[in-house]
Amino acid sequence: MSKALVVPALKRHTATVIVAHGLGDSGVGWVWLAENWRMRNKFEEVSFIFPSAPNIPITLNMGMRMPGWYDIASLDELKRAEDETGINRSRAYFHELINAEIKKGIPSNRIVLGGFSQGGAMSLLSGLTSPHKLGGIFGLSCYLLLKDKAQAMIADANNANKETKIFIGHGDEDQVVKHAAGKTSAEVLKQWGYDVDFRTYAGLVHSADPEEIDDLESYLNDRIPPLGASGSL
Repeated sequence: MSKALVVPALKRHTATVIVAHGLGDSGVGWVWLAENWRMRNKFEEVSFIFPSAPNIPITLNMGMRMPGWYDIASLDELKRAEDETGINRSRAYFHELINAEIKKGIPSNRIVLGGFSQGGAMSLLSGLTSPHKLGGIFGLSCYLLLKDKAQAMIADANNANKETKIFIGHGDEDQVVKHAAGKTSAEVLKQWGYDVDFRTYAGLVHSADPEEIDDLESYLNDRIPPLGASGSL
């Protein structure tokens, strides 16, 4: 893994948001998210971390190497043979990022993990299986990985995030990760007892749009509100 890009807090650092990119992208590709909020004086106490995935062969793209959190063989949910080794390698990396923030003195319940597409899928699994209670978990245009094994993995982490609110957004015209995959994943998590806010964005393809980002902003405001100069960590 290359060194993650960091957009530091403007004021006292009291919270951290880790944002994971999708297949073929890099951390640079999502820095605009922090810049957008910075221009409007939002989340001034938040440090944003934008990690970049390693270049790995991607079966779907004829084995060409590109940034990916795990290999993917097919976009078809029914034909997908999941790269469990790659998924667990990346999951360990995201847990390391969380641990590094805790060592800096940031309480785990002031850390939010999220991402887009592959990054969103990794964030859901990594967040749910974190042994630390997180402030929030979000995924955009994504799905739940390792459905048949995820519950056991969560149990191994003592289900620390059973009460963590989850935000999932998905466009109903997504041509890459079908809307049904995101909706089904949200329903599975709800069946497992999680508080999931699943939102559909009409006409949205495999991308993010202003309405979705506004909803994400509201979610973050609720999960990691500013503490102010007198607030204690």
